[in-house]
Amino acid sequence: MNLILDVGNSFVKLAVFEQNIILDKEKCLLEDFFKKIKKKIKSYPEIEKCILSSVVNLDEDLLNVLKKELQVLILDRDTPVPFKNLYATPKTLGIDRIALVSAAASQFPNRNVLVMDAGTCITYDFISEDSAYLGGAISPGITMRYKALHDYTAKLPLLEKEVPLNLIGDSTVSSIHSGIVNGMVQEIEGVVANYQSKFPDLTIILTGGDANFLSKQLKSSIFANSNFLLEGLNSILQFNSHE
Repeated sequence: MNLILDVGNSFVKLAVFEQNIILDKEKCLLEDFFKKIKKKIKSYPEIEKCILSSVVNLDEDLLNVLKKELQVLILDRDTPVPFKNLYATPKTLGIDRIALVSAAASQFPNRNVLVMDAGTCITYDFISEDSAYLGGAISPGITMRYKALHDYTAKLPLLEKEVPLNLIGDSTVSSIHSGIVNGMVQEIEGVVANYQSKFPDLTIILTGGDANFLSKQLKSSIFANSNFLLEGLNSILQFNSHE
């Protein structure tokens, strides 16, 4: 069994995998991180290996405790992965994007795949049918767009995301919802159409915190998978275990 740890600035996602199957998944606050790990190891004594992906610097003493319990792989930009990285600046590639592309390479071999991660930013990552990662794009996410309208204007309110009822907003609030949500949907549809014109057999994955919100409004044939990043981390751990 594998323990997958995805550490963000405030939250940690933990998942237990048996081969490619998720047996357990949980989200906790960063300060509860090691307490939750101990619980998981106690609940699943068959766990032997762990992969850790973190955007923050974790306490070395706590990491050493974890390493005494399990075989730990700490993901960085030098970790072997199941694809060819042709990004022009590989040292700047986020480890979250590395995990997403690894999931695409493992789950869709010999396919052209576009992975869209709708989180703080929306990232677009493309891997070709010969397992070559070519790059993609980075754009502001939904919440960032709402905050930008509020922060960079004097009077526009800060709103929570909401599906617009009409294309034409008849108030400031409905105009903001229409502009942001419809604008983002049109952006995604346009990016997908451009990729499909070059790669007609394209497989499209949508993941991230806003994936379910957006997938209901998209016309394209898209697979929504909220666990894709965790699955990618597990595939990296499996790839390195076989080396």
